[in-house]
Amino acid sequence: MAEGSKTKHNGLRVARIALATVVMLLITLMFLDFTGTLHHYFSWLAQVQLLPAVLASNFIIVAVILLLTFVFGRVYCSVICPLGIMQDLFHRLGAVRKKNRYAYHKANNILRYVVLALFIVLMVAGAQSIALLIAPYSAYGRIVSSLFAPIYNLINNAFAAIAEHFDSYAFYSTDVYLKSGITLAVALITFLALALIAFFRGRLYCNTICPVGSLLSLVSKYSLMAPVIDNNKCTKCKKCEHNCKAECINIGKKGEQATIDYSRCVDCMDCLEQCRFAALKYQWRGLKRASAAHSRPAEPTAPTAQTTAQAQTTVEPTIDTSRRSFITTTATIAAVAAVQAQHKTTDGGLAFIEQKRVPQRAVELKPAGSVSLRHFSEHCTACQLCVTACPNQVLRPANDLLHLMQPQMSYERGYCPTDCTRCADVCPTNAILPITEEQKINTQIGHAVWIKQNCVVLTDHVSCGNCARHCPVHAIMMVQTEEGEVPAVDQEKCIGCGKCEYVCPARPFSAIYVEGHEVHKEI
Repeated sequence: MAEGSKTKHNGLRVARIALATVVMLLITLMFLDFTGTLHHYFSWLAQVQLLPAVLASNFIIVAVILLLTFVFGRVYCSVICPLGIMQDLFHRLGAVRKKNRYAYHKANNILRYVVLALFIVLMVAGAQSIALLIAPYSAYGRIVSSLFAPIYNLINNAFAAIAEHFDSYAFYSTDVYLKSGITLAVALITFLALALIAFFRGRLYCNTICPVGSLLSLVSKYSLMAPVIDNNKCTKCKKCEHNCKAECINIGKKGEQATIDYSRCVDCMDCLEQCRFAALKYQWRGLKRASAAHSRPAEPTAPTAQTTAQAQTTVEPTIDTSRRSFITTTATIAAVAAVQAQHKTTDGGLAFIEQKRVPQRAVELKPAGSVSLRHFSEHCTACQLCVTACPNQVLRPANDLLHLMQPQMSYERGYCPTDCTRCADVCPTNAILPITEEQKINTQIGHAVWIKQNCVVLTDHVSCGNCARHCPVHAIMMVQTEEGEVPAVDQEKCIGCGKCEYVCPARPFSAIYVEGHEVHKEI
């Protein structure tokens, strides 16, 4: 009977791990995919995260998550939250180092609920940039986009170089550059801190710091379904307690009743696999709360330990020199091409091109669909999904404290085409509302400003007109003056796409740049 129960419990754990693996893989690929393909199919995975759903006022999803927690416990933390799933990976690494390493610890309720209250206060007060430092979905997005995406893109560029060498265009290269030093530092610190905490203490972060985990704990303590300990069958072996990464199982001493803190249990099902006496089952627990408090558990039966040694045979590999030569050559081509692709600073290999510098804008630029700076700031989680999805490298994280790591636009590496709405398509919080191409071309997010002293017409005494030729809405025209033909901007027509700023040949600052609008308007 015990073995049958164990098999059933293993099935629950395997199903949980399989589903969590798929969810984490798809969410990670969404942040890595620069082609925009996956967003069309799996963007809903970002929308079912709790905090984005709250900020998007998607109360149906919020209600479903709370109902799911009330019925089944905190399965959200083990199956849906990518940061929680990532911590399980570090937990597994710790288990390789040392097994049976956990022990029951009392919940630090003062800390976790004070942090939750402070998080809510900061969000309501408009200090989202500070509060979002501990938001799980946002933290995971920053980790993937800042730490994993550059590696992913470099590998892609290596494949692109290999394919190009063999006259194939199955891959295409993409630029890899540092979008924000602050965001990189925050992502790295978060990643290392979570790795250490999860390696040594399992889900301690989820049960002390994470605001989503603390909120769901208020519901999960009353969950209808949960792991339940049968004290009549429990042998006090403490295998479940020593393998509970939430540190919420208290087996106690002989004669004491074993308990589980369901506010911290994340329903990982690991404990079910450890119990060999069918004392742990995932089931309806409404009636189990009234179980006999003085029932004495049965004396433990010592299991028979069987150890087997398997002989290992070392087989010397046969070296194929032609294959090794091919691999070496291919790797060299890929490495050189991938590095060279990141330093396109020459014009056809003949002249050095000075990179453009970011102009000082009085008002930040936000994508069409953001409505206003205030709307964007109140709804953005700084998850960086739109930054990684932008095909034109226009979006990058802000460095100012008020909007720390929230995306802003700049046109040194590209401009915002009138037919691209990818950032609005992927935003899970409605910080960037869905917008059509027709609406975008009629939405003014800013206006172009001409800087006379930077214009090559006046500094180099040449004819140019790049800004006027490339303006998609014909908001710039060239007018004749005594000093030459210079641009004039019709600010009523300009939509702030930044194409004029991008194509301007002036260095290091463009002679024409886009100033943002606090409130977007239709034209």
